[in-house]
Amino acid sequence: MEALGAHAASGLTAGMVVHLHGPLGAGKTTLIRGMLRALGAGGAVKSPTYTLVEPYTLGDRRLFHFDLYRMRDAEELEFLGIRDYLEGSGICLIEWAERGAGVLPAPDVDVYIEPGEYGRTVHWVAHTDNGATLVGGLTS
Repeated sequence: MEALGAHAASGLTAGMVVHLHGPLGAGKTTLIRGMLRALGAGGAVKSPTYTLVEPYTLGDRRLFHFDLYRMRDAEELEFLGIRDYLEGSGICLIEWAERGAGVLPAPDVDVYIEPGEYGRTVHWVAHTDNGATLVGGLTS
């Protein structure tokens, strides 16, 4: 999953929103860790389960790693200041995005991770031109 995230990192563009879906332990955080490491993040990269968001400044890029698992109501995102994160050129990587339904914008890319007996299946679904560029780059 880290290698896949590292490969996908080059397709992340300013203002992109990526929703990650899958059960606990599917590899959402590991995929994001691969992206962040490929872009230059050092140190521990873990899911911001309790803080909900972890910001990263990597060169000229701002990335925001969200984990909405513990959120009870999508309206909590308003208290978090979600609109500030979504405006501008920051890249938002959102685990458990379905918990923000009705408040979060449509993503550029949905990533569905399904653990199986012999590994994981990862489905990338692009919804915008930027998303299609990211997904298209995964096959090269």
